[in-house]
Amino acid sequence: MGKKHLLDTVLVENRPLSRRYSMLILQLPDNLDNFEVLPGQFVEVQVADSPQTYLRRPISICDYDSVTRRMTLLIRRAGEGTEHLCNLAEGSVINIVGPLGNGFSVPGPGKEALLVGGGIGVAPLMYLGKCMAAAGARPVFLLAARTESELLLLDEFRAIGDLRLATDDGTAGEQGYAADHTALSRRYDLVCCCGPKPMMLGVARKAAATGSPCEVSLENLMACGLGACLCCVEPTLKGNLRACVDGPVFNTELLLWDLK
Repeated sequence: MGKKHLLDTVLVENRPLSRRYSMLILQLPDNLDNFEVLPGQFVEVQVADSPQTYLRRPISICDYDSVTRRMTLLIRRAGEGTEHLCNLAEGSVINIVGPLGNGFSVPGPGKEALLVGGGIGVAPLMYLGKCMAAAGARPVFLLAARTESELLLLDEFRAIGDLRLATDDGTAGEQGYAADHTALSRRYDLVCCCGPKPMMLGVARKAAATGSPCEVSLENLMACGLGACLCCVEPTLKGNLRACVDGPVFNTELLLWDLK
């Protein structure tokens, strides 16, 4: 985990993806030193001018370009704070703290990884897939949603690696939950997953059954993002760990999950 920064960024693009989701592209300052983003890390975003939003919002880093210094965040409208962020005008100043937390492992040349995301959980998989491809590994994406219209950024994911889909109603890809997809029927060098806990638990069980190492990004409630408030504690084989500092990415062998 590298150096944390407190930054004012400029919103250069606010792209609505659907009724519930927007993509924010932030321009970071040019004079940053030691700013390194690991796939799976997040930032704490200040929601200015929103009277009922007192705390920063933890948002996964969807993408980052170290040359242009642009960071992409995927926002789901879930309350007043995120609604305010989705409605910001381009040119707005957004203050962030980050990068925070620990990220996913990145396999090396010749390795194959399955990246599974559901809902807003697809966000960290884009940058993760790019990092894996740059390292010579082969990322395979499995994206899941209730229906086709809720699947996000499909063209962007296809440009990085192979793409598999699952929808509850069968409108795209295989019908059913992500954990029931045939892509999970064989072994991978690594399985990475982010999304609702029931989905991650199902994927982790399938990975264990095939002997695939599995890492998950927990979506525990986070307030400070710095490990001080202890509201994101996760019980593990090493005791209670803070998801915002010791995670949010954990190997499932460390978690107290029933993987059978």
